[in-house]
Amino acid sequence: MRDFAAGVGLLFRGQRWVAGHGRWWGFGMIPALITLVGYVAALTALAVRSGDLAHWATPFADGWSSPWQGLLRAVFVAVLLGVGMLLALITFTAVTTLIGQPFYESLCAKVDETEGGGPASPERPLWRELVAAARDSLHVLVRSAGLGLLLFLCGFVPVVGQTVVPVVGVGVAGFFLTVELTSVAMQRRGVSQREQLRLLRGRLGLALGFGAPLVLLFLVPMLTVPAMPGAVAGATLLVRELVPVAAAEVETETEPRLETELAGISEK
Repeated sequence: MRDFAAGVGLLFRGQRWVAGHGRWWGFGMIPALITLVGYVAALTALAVRSGDLAHWATPFADGWSSPWQGLLRAVFVAVLLGVGMLLALITFTAVTTLIGQPFYESLCAKVDETEGGGPASPERPLWRELVAAARDSLHVLVRSAGLGLLLFLCGFVPVVGQTVVPVVGVGVAGFFLTVELTSVAMQRRGVSQREQLRLLRGRLGLALGFGAPLVLLFLVPMLTVPAMPGAVAGATLLVRELVPVAAAEVETETEPRLETELAGISEK
């Protein structure tokens, strides 16, 4: 429970950080706004064409009498829109992180700068970072989709499906949301996705305390965009807990200082 509370605290610290750095808050909202506009346009187009898609997908029902034909196609439209909204919810953070890679790289660097002891900026071209981010996001989406399908099937189990499964679902979604949000800061530190998952599983309470409340927050569409910069800032603070400055980096910083002090002693 202590780790869970610490994760919740890091989430609030991230939101407090962007509240105190208004320019970076606005800067960090740009990718989320771009993603939101794209998703709204796609879902609107899906809703407009859903009737045509229902007719195209159910030609066998053309000869059915009323009300069965209309009922079948209404159910198809409802399922189609529900799946579309679910996919939008699942993929929103991954797409926003991918679009906002340069934005969130700068935001993470600023958080590290203000907190002190951050890593040096990675010397890699942007296209290479985008490819790595897309690959890692795809792996996370495949894992989360597989577990989501399993939980969906478990939802049909009486009692358990209506009580335990939703709680577990929020926990699973929270863990993978934490994986997505910490990916930028982890990449800055040269941490592979496999090592990232190992670190987060090792501090599962911390990851769940950070991600689970954020899942519930992101269920409110109008809060997703303004909360995204603080979520990235909080994820950077979480990574600082998991991956302190490497010993090699500390030695690199301290070696010149030691040589100067030794030179001064020898002169005396």
